[in-house]
Amino acid sequence: MHHNGLRTAALLATLSGLILAVGGWLGGGPGLRVAVVLALAINAFSYFFSDRIALGAMRARPVGEVEQPELYRIVRELSTQARQPMPRLYVSPTNAPNAFATGRNPRKAAVCVTVGLLHILDARELRGVLAHELSHVYNRDILISSVAAALATVITWLASLAWLIPLGGSDDDDGPGLLGMLLFMVLGPVAAMTVQMAISRTREYAADASGAQLTGDPLGLASALRKIELGSRRLPLPAEQRLVTASHLMIANPFRARGMVRLFTTHPPTAERVRRLEQLAGYHR
Repeated sequence: MHHNGLRTAALLATLSGLILAVGGWLGGGPGLRVAVVLALAINAFSYFFSDRIALGAMRARPVGEVEQPELYRIVRELSTQARQPMPRLYVSPTNAPNAFATGRNPRKAAVCVTVGLLHILDARELRGVLAHELSHVYNRDILISSVAAALATVITWLASLAWLIPLGGSDDDDGPGLLGMLLFMVLGPVAAMTVQMAISRTREYAADASGAQLTGDPLGLASALRKIELGSRRLPLPAEQRLVTASHLMIANPFRARGMVRLFTTHPPTAERVRRLEQLAGYHR
């Protein structure tokens, strides 16, 4: 857990450093300041209203204990064990198996599972998934992802502003020049996306580990991840914008990834996640 925290801090520092370097490279100015302010404002809105955005995207509805007694029992037991508040519980009507947690802190948290997930997992596997999602809340991952998204957005907007930077100048001009500008416009957003994906993958590994520690059963989560991946392949979510926006919160990639798309997924490979969980359980092939 400590190692993952340091790695996440290092990745966020990389994004911040990239912004400062590019700002100095392009000469700074009002455009940079406007981009930073707007990006932070947009992502602050996403941070404070992330639960509504994600739950609305999945058309989730709140459920009571009478309707979902097992779901409530497991979450109550895990929350009590972690000495944290009980989150709000939601169910999405989609048949694609998945789950996610949202909310900027434990008191504002919500956990959502899909109907498809409830159909394919047994109680042990469901417990592992819920512990993973609660760990995202306890680890303040929503804050981390919001900051990473803000920084990545700034870099992407800087690349767009590069079109407005005059390329002419004197021989003493230390500006980036045409080739440097074109390289930044292409590689800047790619670098930002790469670092953001690394943060997302780091958070998933950390939530796997802390979730397994909470349940004391790493293999339960490993078994659930296998079933979720198989179910997602059979019943992937449509790549609609409202779902793409919420997909990074989910426990597994909900879309059908093919070819180069696999390189840019925010989720680590299921096989690697299972391998790490098996190591935690002392399992050896």
